[in-house]
Amino acid sequence: MILMTATESKTERPLDGWRVLVPRGGPWGDGVAASLRAQGAVPVVAPLINFAPTTDQETLDAALDRLQSGHYDWLTVTSATTVDVLFAHRVEVPRKTKIAAVGETTAAALQAVGYEVALVPELDNSAAGMAEQMIALEPDARRVLSLRSEIAKPVLSVMLTEAGHDVDSVIAYRTVGVPVTERIRRDVENGRINAILITSGSVASQVREQFPEIPDTTLLAAIGPRTAKDARKAGLPIAAIANKQTVDALIDTVSHFTLPHAADEFAP
Repeated sequence: MILMTATESKTERPLDGWRVLVPRGGPWGDGVAASLRAQGAVPVVAPLINFAPTTDQETLDAALDRLQSGHYDWLTVTSATTVDVLFAHRVEVPRKTKIAAVGETTAAALQAVGYEVALVPELDNSAAGMAEQMIALEPDARRVLSLRSEIAKPVLSVMLTEAGHDVDSVIAYRTVGVPVTERIRRDVENGRINAILITSGSVASQVREQFPEIPDTTLLAAIGPRTAKDARKAGLPIAAIANKQTVDALIDTVSHFTLPHAADEFAP
């Protein structure tokens, strides 16, 4: 079990001395790394997953054409990566089409590139939570485009369809694993990485697969209850769970734990 203990005390740089593995690269990883540095941590950006185009581009293109023509009443977005797909295709969403985002991080990504968000689940930042809120909001049948990852379960589309809505569930991208360097693998196994951020179920799967020997002293921190549940299913002993599905909440959660040892983190 984890050897760290929570503490009430906070300092201006509560993560001084920590080395934290950031499991995604790109602008997202850069932003997380900057936030960690501001708290005193040394971020180790080691992308464990990447995103590839869908294998059925024709179906996606047709769905995006219908979206831009005003065919849909709602567009549901369950990840920031889907926002990247929309932006890459220069999709213009009609004002009559409402956009639902699964959580604050996804909503922020949408807003950052000019999309207006009409709905974010108030309590449950998950596909099921979003579906429940949409069903309560829309008693009459609506046309919905649900864009998702190839590995995502069609929970949202199933719930909306069962409630009487007309749903097109379309794969927008694929999630693929990225092997880490041998140095990072050794640093994790030797305990030189003090915390690993678990930001999705796919990240959890890669952590389990690529780091079969994780020391008990390494803090595994999940970005919300849903991700924690997925991570535990993958066999990871999650010890810290952010109460919101945001990076800021995740880093704040980690900052309430104490560094387990004062070993030289930069030893060869």
